[in-house]
Amino acid sequence: MPAHLLKIGLIGAGRIGRLHAGHLTSRIPSTELVIVADAVEDTARQCAEHYDIPAFTQDYRAVLDHPGIQAVVICSSTDTHARIIEEAAQAGKHIFCEKPIALNLQSIDRALEAVERSSVKLQIGFNRRFDANYRRVRQAVEQGEIGRPHLLHIVSRDPNPPPVEYIRISGGIFLDMTIHDFDMARFLIGSEVEELFVLANVMDNPAIGAVGDVDTTVVMLQFSNGVIGTISNSRHAAYGYDQRVELLGSAGAVCTGNNYPNTAIISDGHNVRRDLPLHFFVERYTESFVSEMAAFVDAVLHDAPVPVNGLDGRVPVVMALAARKSLVEHRPVRLSEIE
Repeated sequence: MPAHLLKIGLIGAGRIGRLHAGHLTSRIPSTELVIVADAVEDTARQCAEHYDIPAFTQDYRAVLDHPGIQAVVICSSTDTHARIIEEAAQAGKHIFCEKPIALNLQSIDRALEAVERSSVKLQIGFNRRFDANYRRVRQAVEQGEIGRPHLLHIVSRDPNPPPVEYIRISGGIFLDMTIHDFDMARFLIGSEVEELFVLANVMDNPAIGAVGDVDTTVVMLQFSNGVIGTISNSRHAAYGYDQRVELLGSAGAVCTGNNYPNTAIISDGHNVRRDLPLHFFVERYTESFVSEMAAFVDAVLHDAPVPVNGLDGRVPVVMALAARKSLVEHRPVRLSEIE
C-alpha cells in the first residue's frame, strides 16, 4: 500500500462518475475510494458493488460529513455542482468537479469565493488538456516549433446528439459541448479570447430546435495576442467521433488526427479504406481521464497547484454565454460584455 493515500468520496454515479470510479479503484494506486453517493440510491449501490467501494449513500452530505474523506469528486448533475463545491469547501474537502461549474456566473463566483476562503484545492474536469495529442500541440507552441501561431482550427463533432431531455437542462450546445473546445483554444494558444462570433443552425434534428438549441455551429475567435481561431461543432457526424486540431504558425504547422481502434488500412482495386474512428469520448479520451485524476491526486498529496483551476472553469462559461449572445443577436460579442 502506498505511503501516502488520498481518501476520496464520489458524488454522482452516472456514466462519468462510474468512469472515474473505475480509474480511482484500479489505475491510481495512491487513492482509496471510500464512499459513493447518488440521488438514486440503487445507482449508488450498484456502483459500490461493481467497484468494491466500502459504502454508498443517497445523500451527498454524508460524503461531506465523513471524517475520513480528504477529497471529493463531483460528478452529479450540473445544477448541483456549485452548491456542492461550496459545501465541500466549507467542510474542508479538496474538490475535483466535472465541468461546467454552473450555467451562470453568479453561482460560479459564489463557489470560487467559498474555495478561496477555505484554501482547499479545486480542479475542474477539462480532461482534454491531458490528451497526448493536444499536449503535443501545446508543446509545439511553447517551444516555438511552428513560430508565432496565426490560425487555429478545432474540429469537434459527436457521433450522435444527446437526448433532448438532457439538452433541455444542459444550457445548450455551447455549455455542454463547445465548452471543451473553448477551454482547448485557451490551452493551446496560451492566450485569452477577446471576441467571438457564431454562425449556427438546426441542420439535423428538429427536436433540438424545438427546445431552443442548435446542432451545428461554427465559432470564430479573436485572441488577445492576434491569433484567429475557428471551432467547428456538430452533434451528429455519421462516421463517428471527430476530434481534430490544426494550428498554422509563421514557421510551420502542427495538426492532430482522429484516434482509431487499429492502424490497419485496406487497399483493393476499388478504394483505400480503414475502420471508423473510436466511437465516443469514453473510448477516445480514456487515458486523459486517468491522467487528469492522477494530476489532481498528486496536487493534493504534494500540496502543489492543480493544473486546471477555478478560473479555468469560469472563463469557458463566459465564452459560452458570449457565444449564445452572438447567436441570438447576430453579431460579434466581446467577452467583456458578459462580465
